[in-house]
Amino acid sequence: MRRTAFFVSDRTGITAEILGHSLLSQFEDVNFNRITLPFVDTVQKAEEVALDIRRHAVIDGCRPLVFSTIVDPVLRKKILVEDALTIDFLEKFIGPLEEELGVESTHTVGRSHSIGNFEEYKNRIDAVNFSINHDDGIMPRDLAEADLILVGVSRSGKTPTCLYLALQFGIKAANYPLTPEDFGQHTLPRLLLPYRNKLFGLTIDPVRLQQIREERKPDSRYCSLETCQFEVAEAEALLRHVGVPYLNTTKMSIEELSTTIMHRTGIKRRTF
Repeated sequence: MRRTAFFVSDRTGITAEILGHSLLSQFEDVNFNRITLPFVDTVQKAEEVALDIRRHAVIDGCRPLVFSTIVDPVLRKKILVEDALTIDFLEKFIGPLEEELGVESTHTVGRSHSIGNFEEYKNRIDAVNFSINHDDGIMPRDLAEADLILVGVSRSGKTPTCLYLALQFGIKAANYPLTPEDFGQHTLPRLLLPYRNKLFGLTIDPVRLQQIREERKPDSRYCSLETCQFEVAEAEALLRHVGVPYLNTTKMSIEELSTTIMHRTGIKRRTF
């Protein structure tokens, strides 16, 4: 089965995408053609969207799905098409909230992804810059500023997890690679010793690690299964010996990893 799904917004479309994707993920047997239409902020644009929805209804031979977060009621009516199922998130949830709170919403366009709170936005940008500057042990001199330091073998998922933590939660996350030189010492690298309470480890299945490394440096000792098995085993043994908690990243998404780390460490988010 194939269905077209539109994510329509008067701003970035991120909220419509996140909520819509969450719902569509429950239907594994359906192949969705996903189309995001951001910045639909004029009558003309809304009318063009309506035409596009009708066109796909004809092409597909079935009703498209439309997920909308448009604020302006005039524009919201323009994209309502009889040949489509429209799920209007604002209409669905704002009304009950207004009734419960006894206050009318502001109906402000782009509110959820604007720089409404400059301090929060600054925290996010500072955290992203910090994570970029402290990737793979770069700039170790100010690790004291880190909220979290991820450790693990090369290509175990440290960098993308750090960046996600920074962007989504405003967490200053650094990462440090464990290399063969760190194994056999039965202690943490000297650089990390002062920050023992900020460490969290990532590990990975050696076969998956080999596949990832093969894409980066094919046919090298770095990506051999023997090397991957040795490094993973030694890294896990070291983390267990020094009492650093760790997670296996093989079957976990970045979102799951980051949220689990936040939960297990008790670190509080700085941005919403």
